[in-house]
Amino acid sequence: MSKFLLKRVLQMIPVLFVVSVLIFSMVRITPTDPVASMTKGKNVSDETKQQLRERYYLDKSPAEQYVIWITDALRLDLGESYQQKQSVNLLIKERMDVTLSLVAISGLLAILISIPIGVISAVKMNTTLDKVLSILSLIFVASPVFLTAIIFMLIFSLHWNLFPSIGTGTWRHMVLPSVALALNMVALTSRITRTTMIEQLNSDYIRTATAKGIPRLRVIITHALKNALIPIITVTSVQIGSMLVGAVLVEAVFAMGGLGDLLLTGIKTSDYPVVQGVTLLLVFIFMCINLLVDVFYAILDPRIRLQ
Repeated sequence: MSKFLLKRVLQMIPVLFVVSVLIFSMVRITPTDPVASMTKGKNVSDETKQQLRERYYLDKSPAEQYVIWITDALRLDLGESYQQKQSVNLLIKERMDVTLSLVAISGLLAILISIPIGVISAVKMNTTLDKVLSILSLIFVASPVFLTAIIFMLIFSLHWNLFPSIGTGTWRHMVLPSVALALNMVALTSRITRTTMIEQLNSDYIRTATAKGIPRLRVIITHALKNALIPIITVTSVQIGSMLVGAVLVEAVFAMGGLGDLLLTGIKTSDYPVVQGVTLLLVFIFMCINLLVDVFYAILDPRIRLQ
């Protein structure tokens, strides 16, 4: 297992390098001048502007800027925000708890709901219950996460006044954002679970286990679901990674002040260090999730470790 894990970790290094180059390049595609954004509305001399360029290495070539940035990033220093004049590390630390809590709660909620729904739909295939669950899944798959968030805010916050509409601080603030973010994942994961479970339930080994008199519930959980877990985990891992993107939109709707708000503000003001730092962190988290999934694969199917 240690060799398998080391191999996966080493594979992350070139991917992170390529991603860092892409992030650095795409941020600089925007036509807005960072110095112009920093000095907007201020009477600043050309000399001061030049000093700002030198301070933030904007007077150097893109290649030199990248080397400086990635070298600092390897030392866990993501630079200083152009607008807020604070360490990007500190800005991320102040807001990361909100985003990670939102994604963690939403992911756990989605798993606890979607897998049982998928199993029930497979067991009750082609019944009224299966059809109702399938229709609901299709609705939430087709609904963008920000639209679901807005509808939840209108109904449960503004109309019924059951939960706060903006901000953070209590568990009640997390209910609507977490459910809104989870529902899209619930829809897709439950559909994959249903499809995979139907395939397993129609397999010969399930019919053999049933013929031997093994209780139906044990056959479904111990045999069918266990063998269906690998594709389910695959979809779940991708969906949880996608939640990092969805969290940006949900945070904006509910004004939660997490990494999403920090990223959007950085994009609007051409705050290169903030955009680069937050994006690189989100990519790294996504890759760590995939690494954990690979470990689960290896635990569920030892043959994977030999590949």
